[in-house]
Amino acid sequence: MSAEATNPASPGPVTNTAPRRKARPRIDLRRLGRAALLGPTARDRLPDAIGHVAEAHRAHHPDADLEPLRRAWVLAESSHRGQMRKSGEPYITHPLAVTLILAELGAETTTLTASLLHDTVEDTEVTLDQVGEEFGAEVRYLVDGVTKLEKVDYGAAAEPETFRKMLVATGSDVRVMSIKLADRLHNMRTLGVMRPEKQARIAKVTRDVLIPLAERLGVQALKTELEDLVFAILHPEEYDHTRELIVDNASRADDPLAEVTDEVRTVLRDADIQAEVLIRPRHFVSVHRVARKRGRLRGADFGRLLVLVNEDADCYGVLGELHTCLKPVVSEFKDFIAVPKFNLYQSLHTAVAHTDGQVVEVLIRTHQMHQVAEAGVIALGNPYAPPSEEQQATSDGERADPTRPGWLSRLLDWQEGAPDPDTFWSTLREDLAQDREITVFRPDGGTLGLPEGATCVDAAYAQYGEDAHACIGARVNGRLATLSTVLRDGDTVQPLMGQDPASEPSREWLEHAHTPAARIAIQRWLAAHPGSGDGEDAEANAAAQDTQTVRSAPPAAEDAPTSNPATPVVDQPGATVRLAGCCTPVPPDEVTGFSVRGGVVTVHRVECSAVAHMKSVGRAEVGVRWGDTTECRVTLVAESFGRPHLLADLTEAMALEGAEIVSATVEPPSQQRVRHTYTLQLPDAAHLPALMRAMRNVPGVYDVSRAQHHTTAF
Repeated sequence: MSAEATNPASPGPVTNTAPRRKARPRIDLRRLGRAALLGPTARDRLPDAIGHVAEAHRAHHPDADLEPLRRAWVLAESSHRGQMRKSGEPYITHPLAVTLILAELGAETTTLTASLLHDTVEDTEVTLDQVGEEFGAEVRYLVDGVTKLEKVDYGAAAEPETFRKMLVATGSDVRVMSIKLADRLHNMRTLGVMRPEKQARIAKVTRDVLIPLAERLGVQALKTELEDLVFAILHPEEYDHTRELIVDNASRADDPLAEVTDEVRTVLRDADIQAEVLIRPRHFVSVHRVARKRGRLRGADFGRLLVLVNEDADCYGVLGELHTCLKPVVSEFKDFIAVPKFNLYQSLHTAVAHTDGQVVEVLIRTHQMHQVAEAGVIALGNPYAPPSEEQQATSDGERADPTRPGWLSRLLDWQEGAPDPDTFWSTLREDLAQDREITVFRPDGGTLGLPEGATCVDAAYAQYGEDAHACIGARVNGRLATLSTVLRDGDTVQPLMGQDPASEPSREWLEHAHTPAARIAIQRWLAAHPGSGDGEDAEANAAAQDTQTVRSAPPAAEDAPTSNPATPVVDQPGATVRLAGCCTPVPPDEVTGFSVRGGVVTVHRVECSAVAHMKSVGRAEVGVRWGDTTECRVTLVAESFGRPHLLADLTEAMALEGAEIVSATVEPPSQQRVRHTYTLQLPDAAHLPALMRAMRNVPGVYDVSRAQHHTTAF
């Protein structure tokens, strides 16, 4: 990749600051393209026009067979002969430039072969079948994947449907998107020949779709240059200002980055650590972001130090030496080696303070990590090759295959449900605009990758697909949580699934759904079931109807005389005994009593809050013990997530345990939660634990407890 590309839409060059594997002379693509038209090339050697491609390719793959490249060049050059770009160059310069970009990033031979041919089927008489016959199924698939759909067939839907087709193809072979990204980079470099309105339209699609895809695939070398090119077109005044800042800083005599670089080299040399220490200038957009964040920029803000070592352990050795010999800024430390980013990025990030107080950021990584950081999935080679032992040992979670990351799997899942091109296009842009991904854990040890801000609703649909319609709640880090709970990186989430086949999503879930997969699935269900999914209103109506059927007697008033055959025996002859409604004591609860008006003794569980209140005001306790009879009356509170038929299931469970429902009340649902209060007559107090277990086992019920009413006076 050339170190500098001039954007005709901007007054100056956009510099790609990513360090390259080997310095090479700048390539005159116009001259090479015209030289390719001079005549046939001997079959026993590579054409001069792609000599630079061969040189870059051999730097990464010394043993590569270049014969497929020679044959691809012959076909591409002959089929594009006579075609010209709007810039006036022979068209063949475009596939040649795209292939050179990929070669310098380390792409393998099959990718380069397909890159040379990527426009032949779209713009010439060459057919896919011919490509397949000459170069094999893999090259045919890659060329097909990047071939645009015709506007004459798809009209306004051609662009979104082309991207949908490309993403689906990428799901099977990530090299499709690698070629597309390099194709867009070269087109952006030469976009100045287009009308301003077309430049802006292409730049916006690049910003909204291609740059996020480059980020997710880890191809930072392409992403940063695309960002700068888009910046120059869409924000020319800010681009000019940023360029002036960079030029002014370069003219300064003092450079804190150079001084710290010398210090770091000395420290590592004295520690006998072999390392390459480089100054890595920030690209234009990065400088602009730092300026907006910090205001006035200082010399150290225009770049970072990059330390490259041979082994993983050396990274931590470098870190230790820097933190020992220089003044570290501890808050800036991040370990992306132990916990890589979702796009394969690995590096240690730290910062040290310069003598004048400026903070110098430092990146520490191995040479291999650096190659992956720059080229991402392109550096992984052929995805059809047998997996390495390390890949085979990777746990399930976000997929062991790094060429099919979790975010891509999710994107492919939800795009199937996007009903039309407009929905797909808008949802794709929205999905890709979510910059950061978090990892949450499942109880079985697997993981889910979700965008930052995702909720339990999103986790349910990510794990269960459309079966998540039956979700009734979740546990986060072992605690019950509502579906609207926002998840944090590292949380453990367990969606709770109902057993009722009639379970349905609530329209309210759309307010909490952050991922396209969840939103599209919910919207599709609601569209297919008009009038359903009304959430709390529907639950409240159902609860009210069910309450009417189970209310067999009016609720007992607190401290009302009880007909409970298990009347406690009190140490006060002739007293009337009442069981306190605030704590509903039953055998074998430890109990105590207090005399109230009318010669009545009220019996409480000893842990009841009313007992402490009575003692605090000087009320004398009355001794109480349980008699021989075992029947009892008890009030239980059930907490549940709202769902249809829940009360019917609960009452059935209670009846099977021999409990008679004296009264039941159901509070209006709140945040998908429902609170039920039941007063029950049991034939034997010993059955109470089994009854409570049976109630907790009803799907949707997450807690059952004894009633505790607040009592202030007697």
